[in-house]
Amino acid sequence: MTTTAQRFTNWAGNQTCSPRAVESPASEAEVQALVRGAGQVRCVATGHSFSPVCATDGTLIRMDRMSGITGIDPVAGRVTALPGTPVGAFGSPLWDAGLALENQGDIDTQGIAGAVATATHGSGLGLQSFSATVRRMRLVTADGDVLELGEEDARLPAAQVALGMLGVITEVELQAVPAHRLQERIDHWTWDEAWGRLDAMSRAHRHYSFFWIPAEGSAALYGLSAPEGATLADSCYVKIYDEAADSVPDSDEPGRRVGRSYLIYPMTFEPNFHELEYFVPYERGAEAVAAMRELMLARLPDSIFPMEVRTVAADGSWLSHSYERASVVISVSGTPGTDYQPYLRDVDRLLGEFDARVHWGKLHYLTAEQLHARYPHAADFIALRRELDPRNVFLNDHLRELFA
Repeated sequence: MTTTAQRFTNWAGNQTCSPRAVESPASEAEVQALVRGAGQVRCVATGHSFSPVCATDGTLIRMDRMSGITGIDPVAGRVTALPGTPVGAFGSPLWDAGLALENQGDIDTQGIAGAVATATHGSGLGLQSFSATVRRMRLVTADGDVLELGEEDARLPAAQVALGMLGVITEVELQAVPAHRLQERIDHWTWDEAWGRLDAMSRAHRHYSFFWIPAEGSAALYGLSAPEGATLADSCYVKIYDEAADSVPDSDEPGRRVGRSYLIYPMTFEPNFHELEYFVPYERGAEAVAAMRELMLARLPDSIFPMEVRTVAADGSWLSHSYERASVVISVSGTPGTDYQPYLRDVDRLLGEFDARVHWGKLHYLTAEQLHARYPHAADFIALRRELDPRNVFLNDHLRELFA
């Protein structure tokens, strides 16, 4: 166990804190000792959250020394891993066992515990977030004891998306799927083509998503390419993934790649954006996306970053953005160094009219009143949190406003 005192800054550079101590335990027993002696504890792996979910002036536990896959069961299709294991580290070992993660997002460097705790996700109307694939987890609770939650435990749906408020995750077991290859199709479409076919394409393909590009300079901010000479303003960068047939050979052709699923998902992003991501009921998704386009055109150049549109399947995790409803995911960003808060608050007000839920690791403006109105099990989660953590060891200022 190593101890340092240092200032913490997240990946995007928009959240900082000065913990009393930064600890790097190498075992569950060391985590137990840290929690027993701490007044406040938050955990971090790579710090990819844009929200202050990891911020603390108490003890910040870094999970970089608790990393690695500890078991794969090819028969049950399960994989067990330590909390700091990067999402990208699952790919090759699972492939060798004939398995794969069911889905991934654009970034694969996050630690798996953080990806689970914030319901990080990929895209696909039939595909759930990482948290929904959790079948078992071990937690160090506020008293320093170890709590193991399995599939038969009624508390597992609360722990699947808990933002670190029920305890420190020390091990997770995820449900995997048979190994598969993906066939990529990236195209440049008009707004009417991409938005107008949102429902049809989402139902027809494993993964359908698009970036709507509001202005000529927008695409370059996310490194999105377009056909030579194409007009980018009010256009869409469309991504479609389907499982590749055995007869289709691997390919590295840009925009038409074919290969192992875990190699196709990742994109490379510079931390030049501060992202907000909200989830609206699938049935109202097209309406919400159209309203967002009008708002963003009215707010240029504050809204210069593209809007990403994806889908996610319903699940049963209490604090999930997609609890018992499929969702259309709407992501926008503010430009670092500018006063983007008024623009993002306008986004919050607009999508609030669509009963929007939030990505806990992204910027959001959810209030306690909205939490209880939009998350049916909010009160149940808070009651369990109080039972497991009566001293509020795992709350920081950001979470206290919502969950105390």
